[in-house]
This record gives sequence, structure tokens and C-alpha cells, in this order.
Amino acid sequence: MDARQGIGGTLTGLDLRAEIDRLRKDRNAVILAHYYQKPEIQDIADFVGDSLDLSKKAAATDADVIAFCGVKFMAETAKILSPDKIVVLPDLNAGCSLEDSCPPDQFAEFRAQHPDHIALTYINCSTEVKALSDVIVTSSSAEKILSQIPLDQKIIFGPDKNLGGYLARKTGRDMLLWPGVCIVHEAFSETELLKLQLKHPGAPVAAHPECPPYILDHADYVGSTSGILAYADQMAGDTLIVATEPHIIHQMEKAAPLKNFIGAPGADGNCNCNICPYMALNTMEKLYIALRDLEPRIEIEEGLRLQAKKSLDAMLAMASGTVGMGDLGPVRVTGD
Repeated sequence: MDARQGIGGTLTGLDLRAEIDRLRKDRNAVILAHYYQKPEIQDIADFVGDSLDLSKKAAATDADVIAFCGVKFMAETAKILSPDKIVVLPDLNAGCSLEDSCPPDQFAEFRAQHPDHIALTYINCSTEVKALSDVIVTSSSAEKILSQIPLDQKIIFGPDKNLGGYLARKTGRDMLLWPGVCIVHEAFSETELLKLQLKHPGAPVAAHPECPPYILDHADYVGSTSGILAYADQMAGDTLIVATEPHIIHQMEKAAPLKNFIGAPGADGNCNCNICPYMALNTMEKLYIALRDLEPRIEIEEGLRLQAKKSLDAMLAMASGTVGMGDLGPVRVTGD
């Protein structure tokens, strides 16, 4: 038995961090971790960030292998931008409720029913849906892209109705919204958030625009993950209530250890129900195995990849400067 396999052929007793570092060098690999990953995975990654920003950074490296610790659509985006690199995802079951809410065949039928609309599609979708879209958007690029589209142009926005609704209220654009939601951000409770604000008077609330309107109505800042991190670092106060997946707090605490960061609660009064079950499927053990075996791999048929890349390229052409910035602005938007 190879000693690197651990005791009795299992991973028991294996120094996973050391073995991942060894395999990273042996495979000429770059490890990416989304902000919603567990702290130990964030800490071993070469890059931690938003999904598209991570894919762009990986594409700019000379790595032969990308190990993407995130969810499947993120790893697929990395493969779209880096077709010649091997892309592995520690757990192929790491999906996304937004992606699941928008099956490609249903989206294609919906588009066919509205031929006078263009499709602005949130990056949290499958490669197939990207290929059916005109422009991919992120939470940081969507507003800039909307500002470049003629006011008389009809728009489909999917799959996140909360992000689409937020943008519609903020910009005044009337968009046809696909009815998808993120199960993590839907789990926040307005009642419990108000209770938490009473316990911490004056503490601002930073929220991701995937949250429903009844949470965004109480937010002092709305932005993507990187935007929320920047706000947390720059805010004047010492306490921040955070309405997004709570693993992002790890990066906040590293950047500003003297501040107090509190995860917004779910209906049960704590933030545990807001941990993304898909992101949680990735573990150090699975990352080690993925680098060891170069499986499971992300494979995309070339014609599909090129079609999907068109919508990503359209986004980058219209708003490349927003990638990794994540700022939708410190604007409180009142819901309908």
C-alpha cells in the first residue's frame, strides 16, 4: 500500500493539507475556493473569491489543472474559459438551486414564447442555459449592462427573481422574471432579522441581492460577495449583520479581526439553516481525491462551450471592469 493512501487504504491518518500541497505541485494545479466554502478549504486555496473572478484568474495562470471548490456551474464556467485545462470539482453533486430551477428545455420554450425579448441571465445557471442566453450577468455587472440596453428593448431576466426584482426596482426597468430563487437566501427570516437588529442597535445590515425583498428592505448595503466584503472592511462601525451564506464571515474576520460579524438568522433564530448544502459537499478529503485521481472532471462539448462563451464574452465586453468588484451600491431599495 502507498503510505500516501493512509492507514489500511483509507484516508485515516493522512495529512490532507500536506498531501493537497504535494498534489498541487505534482499536477501543476491551481485551487479555487468560493467565499461560501468551509474555512479550511478557503485557507488552502490559491484564490478565494466570486465565481467568475475565480475562473478568470485561473484562466490567466499556466496551471494544467483547475480544482474548483464551489458548485458545478462555477466549475463549468472555468472550463468554458479554460478549455485546454483539466477542471475537477471535488463533488459532482454540488449543484445550485438556481440552476435547478431553470431546466434548459423549459428556458428554451420560454424564450420561444417571447421572441421580442433578449435574455439577460444570471451566471448561476447551467452551460446549456448560458448557451440559450444573450448576455450573462453577475450581481456586480448587471446594473452596468442594463444601462447599456435601450429602454424599449424587452428583457427576460433569469433565473433569480429576487436579483431581477431588485434590479427592476432600482433601475425602473420592466423585466420578465424567471421564477427561480436561491434556497440559502430565501431562508432568511424578516422577523428574526428585526429581533437581531434590536439586540444590536445601529449595526448596519449587508445583504446579497439574491435575498427576497423583505430582507433587502432592511439592508443598508446590497451587493455581491466581494462587494459585501469591501463594505465590511470599510464601514465605520464595529458590528455588521451579514445576510448571505455565513462562511463569507471567515474572510471578514481575517480582514478585520477587531470587528464583530453576525450572520443573519433563519426562521429558527440562527444562521445554520443558511449554510449552502451544495457548497458543503466539498471537503478536504474530496479535494485530495480529486487532485489525486483528476476526477470528477468537467467536460463540455465544444459547440456548446462556444455558444455559452458568447454570452459570457458579451458580459465581459459590456462590463469587464466589474468582475471581482461586486458593488451594487449602498442603496436601500423599498420593495413593492
